[in-house]
Amino acid sequence: MSTINKNNACDTFCYNEELVNQIKPKMNDVFGVEDIFKALADPTRLKIAYALTLSKELCVCDVANIIDSSSATASHHLRLLYTMKLAKQRREGKLIFYSLDDDHVRQLVYIAMIHAKEGVINE
Repeated sequence: MSTINKNNACDTFCYNEELVNQIKPKMNDVFGVEDIFKALADPTRLKIAYALTLSKELCVCDVANIIDSSSATASHHLRLLYTMKLAKQRREGKLIFYSLDDDHVRQLVYIAMIHAKEGVINE
């Protein structure tokens, strides 16, 4: 087995052909998944998604106050989360309420939060 050098690369080039041939065709399975991470990579949208893990639903004005932004900014980010199918919305009179689309989104945000906190604790 090769050792890892200071550049985080193998000292020699070799690979397990059987393993590579088994895994490589599955790389198309990630199509579209990058969009989820791209949407959540924005700090404002991640804060909104996290806030939605802490409450069943929030109206646009609640979100704006939670993230210290204007209603227009909150609405813009919520609409993007909705478009990406990470959040759902419902109207009640003049108010629009948002919630996370399903438990998978909640778990994704929650697991990322736990992982980030582990990195801080382990350092």
